[in-house]
Amino acid sequence: MEWKHASLPYRISDSKELLELDTIHQLLQTSYWAAKRSRETVAKSIEHSLCFGLYGEEGQVGFMRVVTDYATFSWICDVIIDPRHRGQGLAKWMMQVLGEHPAVRHTYMILATRDAHGLYEQFGFQRREILDKRPINS
Repeated sequence: MEWKHASLPYRISDSKELLELDTIHQLLQTSYWAAKRSRETVAKSIEHSLCFGLYGEEGQVGFMRVVTDYATFSWICDVIIDPRHRGQGLAKWMMQVLGEHPAVRHTYMILATRDAHGLYEQFGFQRREILDKRPINS
């Protein structure tokens, strides 16, 4: 599926064929949660997830991944926008698209984040303490 922004030159697609692995890996290298992931690990995570690419005029500028069973549960992760494209509501738009996506809109969605709580709370997410034993950069 593909969505075009109403007033900005961006589109979102859930087509894995359009994803730019090198761009995604580079973006994730700048994050606190995935800075140490290898390119191979990023590729494998994409293979086994529902993914959304955000594209501007020059190519991919954002990414979001959803780990799901497509029936009851979805974990939203790796939401990232290139810093040069932030501040335009693009992450909010990606969350809106996710909330309407027919494959997962009916599932119970969770995410874990140390920041951007205000963004996610706009979409009904609630802060909860999560016990997690794995290292943050794995």
